[in-house]
Amino acid sequence: MQPDDIWDGEVAARYDTPGTGMFAPAVLEPAVERLAALSQGRRVLEFAIGTGRVAVPLRERGVPVTGIELSPAMVAELRRKVDEAAIPVVLGDMASAAAPGTYGLVYLVFNTISNLLTQAEQVACFRNAARHLDPGGRFVVELWVPELRKLPPTQDAVVWQSEAGHIGLDTYDVLHQHVVSHHFSFGAGREARLFRSRHRYIWPAELDLMAALAGFTLESRHADWTGSAFTAESRSHVSVYRLPAAP
Repeated sequence: MQPDDIWDGEVAARYDTPGTGMFAPAVLEPAVERLAALSQGRRVLEFAIGTGRVAVPLRERGVPVTGIELSPAMVAELRRKVDEAAIPVVLGDMASAAAPGTYGLVYLVFNTISNLLTQAEQVACFRNAARHLDPGGRFVVELWVPELRKLPPTQDAVVWQSEAGHIGLDTYDVLHQHVVSHHFSFGAGREARLFRSRHRYIWPAELDLMAALAGFTLESRHADWTGSAFTAESRSHVSVYRLPAAP
C-alpha cells in the first residue's frame, strides 16, 4: 500500500475530527503555542501539512505558514478552510519537494516522518528541512517511541488504544523496523471500518543521528508540547533540532 493509496479522498473527507482526537484543544493548542513561540515571528514551513490541523490556527496567530503535502485530496480539504494566498502549498514528497524561499522554522508533527518507509528517505527528509532553513533555523519533529518492550516472545502485535467505538492495534516487523497501524472504528451494530497505515519506526537516538547527518544538533527534547520531561517511560517526544548560526 503506497502513501497516495492511503490518503485518498475518502480518508481526507473524514480526517478532521473537530474538538476530539488530535483536534482536541488539549492536544492541538499546546502544539500551536509552542510552534508559534519557536517561529519567533519568522516564516515557517510544515512538512505534510494535510488538512491544516496545525497550520490554520498557527496562521490565525499571525505566523506566515507554507506547506508541502503529497496528497491532493488532503490539500482539497485544506482549501475548504483557507485559500492559496493565506497558506501556500507545494504538492510533493516532504523528503524532496522544494518550497520557495527560506524559513526560520520547519516542523513535522504527529508521527508523520514515520510515513517514509526507508531510513534513506527519512535522512533525506532531514536534509530537505536543512535546505529550507535560514542559518540558525530549527526543525521540530513530533514522534512516538516504539513500544517493543510490550512485545512478549513470539508476539508481534500491541493494542495501543481500546475505547468505546475504537480499537488501535500495531503489528511489528522488527527485522525491517516496520509497523502497520490498524484502526478499527465501530458502532452498536455488527459492521466496523478499518483504516491501516504503514510506518518505519525510529528510535530517538537514530533520529538524532539522522539530524547530525543533515547538519543539525539537538536543542531540546520533551515528552510533549507542554515541556514535560522526556524519560524512559515516555510514549512520544517533541524534538527540536537546530542548524548552526551564520558565522
